[in-house]
Amino acid sequence: MSVSTNTVTSLPGPDPQASFRQERENQKFDPVQMHYFLEGSKARAEAIKRLTQQMERDPVLASDSSIYDLNKEQQRELTAVKINRMARYIENDDPKDFNLRMSLFGLFDPQVATRIGINLGLFLSCVRGNGTPEQIEYWTFNKETAGLKSIYGCFGMTELAHGSNVAGLETTATYDEATEEFVINTPHIGATKWWIGGAAHSSTHCSVYARLIVKGKDYGVKTFVVPLRDSNHDLMPGVTVGDIGAKMGRDGIDNGWIQFSDVRVPRFFMLQKFCKVSKEGKVTLPPLEQLSYSALLGGRVSMVLDSYRMSAKMSTIALRYAVARRQFKGSSSSDGKETQLINYPLHQRRLFPYLAQAYVLSAAALKVEHTIEQTLDDLDAAVASNDMPAIMRSIDGMKSLFIDSGSLKSTSTWLGAEAIDQCRQACGGHGYSSYSGFGKAYNDWVVQCTWEGDNNVLAMSVGKPIVRLILEVLDKGKKVRGSTSFLNHTKENLGETPVISNVSDLQDLKKILTAIEVLIMRLGADAVKTIKANGGNQDSVSPQLVVISKLKANHYALEEYIRRVDTHDNLELKPYLLSLGRLYAASMIIDRFAGDFLTYSVLSTKVVAENNSINLPKLCEEVRPHVITYTDSFQLSDMIINSAIGKFDGNVYENYFGIVKANNPPFKTKAPYSGSLEAMLNRPAKEERERFEKIGQAKQFLSKGL
Repeated sequence: MSVSTNTVTSLPGPDPQASFRQERENQKFDPVQMHYFLEGSKARAEAIKRLTQQMERDPVLASDSSIYDLNKEQQRELTAVKINRMARYIENDDPKDFNLRMSLFGLFDPQVATRIGINLGLFLSCVRGNGTPEQIEYWTFNKETAGLKSIYGCFGMTELAHGSNVAGLETTATYDEATEEFVINTPHIGATKWWIGGAAHSSTHCSVYARLIVKGKDYGVKTFVVPLRDSNHDLMPGVTVGDIGAKMGRDGIDNGWIQFSDVRVPRFFMLQKFCKVSKEGKVTLPPLEQLSYSALLGGRVSMVLDSYRMSAKMSTIALRYAVARRQFKGSSSSDGKETQLINYPLHQRRLFPYLAQAYVLSAAALKVEHTIEQTLDDLDAAVASNDMPAIMRSIDGMKSLFIDSGSLKSTSTWLGAEAIDQCRQACGGHGYSSYSGFGKAYNDWVVQCTWEGDNNVLAMSVGKPIVRLILEVLDKGKKVRGSTSFLNHTKENLGETPVISNVSDLQDLKKILTAIEVLIMRLGADAVKTIKANGGNQDSVSPQLVVISKLKANHYALEEYIRRVDTHDNLELKPYLLSLGRLYAASMIIDRFAGDFLTYSVLSTKVVAENNSINLPKLCEEVRPHVITYTDSFQLSDMIINSAIGKFDGNVYENYFGIVKANNPPFKTKAPYSGSLEAMLNRPAKEERERFEKIGQAKQFLSKGL
């Protein structure tokens, strides 16, 4: 009889750890150096590890498998306790560290990250995006909101009857010149603020999106700070709130509804960086109405970063399990053992693209994060100095950012949801266990596909301006600036000349970038014709607009990934990074959009066919020896992974069995409902329960004389 680490065994059992040891012994590059690439710098990568260590040692913030068994009330209580603890860290962290801490929290406890993010991200971003310098100073610092103290804000945009169509919101803010106040009203049930995170129990104030009504004229949707609760945390007069109840996931967030009944706020509670209302009721409108929606951009950026991290986490769990798990004896089983899942070509084709997805999205997330910071800073400086040329340049930058962030948010969150589900399925039955981490991750994640409304609507809002730019390039010779400047070459790229005619050209990522650009041009130009034929109705090309948005997101991500690989100073990593970049391009772009590439003759049929039969298998073969090192490079600790089948040591069965027993103690042999089962199983015979009235002596007696 042999003795294993955790349990006594009488016969040799599976040894998944041996498979892990072999994988790591064959390591060809340094995962720590690769982590520096993924996070953009050594300093940021080391900060992430430092913060991770701090949180996994913190008895309040640390997470474990017990979270998978909590009900809604327990999740909310635990979330509140963790927010209280995080308030202590924000007092010591510098802003960059706290933002990184929040990004990590979004990976292992998104409920906490979201509840804090609504206050610091959406509420304060709305104030920053729409408030004067004095309003920003007051609501952010004087009131100590940025320190999770004194007041706690929520974001009152969406309504019961309106989500994506922000311009159609129906809550009203009517100006009363006599008192210099705005009267906030919910005119009907459809205008009830809905899905408002923190409204049900937490928030004291709300950034309310409402229609500005001055002297009977409707000036469209503007933003107002409206107190919900007083210093005793009691509701303010005229404010009614409620809990919207259980959701698919993130039940630790107290999403609520709000109705306003003649709630009065001072004139200076309207955020007036761009749109201004004087004491006398004179309205000054902003140069671009969409500027008031800049608060949403920060959320979009965080969701792209979340998509990178979630893709990394899910692919790590699934790939570690695929190395550990053996199933069936295939042709590669020379040692007599069952074949590792990771060695089946189909399994590689299923999982490796999501590993590549994480790497490519990391580059996109870092770039758009930097771009929004720079763009908003430039806009603030231009507004502060009333420099109209600078303001207009910033508006151009904002328009480009709306396109880039919108396409990236919708596409990356879709890809994140897909990665979670496909990685779960690749783990077979064990992937269905809550302790694997996939179920809660999926239910918590998919809200990101409808935040700001349905991703399809957001994608169409990106596709429309791209098609409009193509129209202006073709009909007016317009010069396009920013990330869509390649559209300037639309005229010379129309037609049916293939961009790539040989499968070997797919090794050149820059040629694939060009192919994406040409496909956007040709697809967009075709959409222009359809729109013209339908009297200018852009809804007639809605499906094409969504495809254009997805292509734009992939172009942005791949272009930045190529740039970062080309300029990275560690040349030893380059071949391994290029393998993943090519795999991403071949699987998530060429294969996914093969029909569009063929329809518009951007690729030849031979290239599309050989990508599937030759290129993808070859790329999977290149990536296979390094999958554990690639996943180790994410530097995700077991606390952040929080999966019974995805731990670093690879001891899948011991880990899984141990977690199951810890959370479901075997000595508890009876359930609270066991009485019902016992009553069913031990019930008397039917005849006995009928008091023997239909059989035996009763039957004989009752049937006499009949």
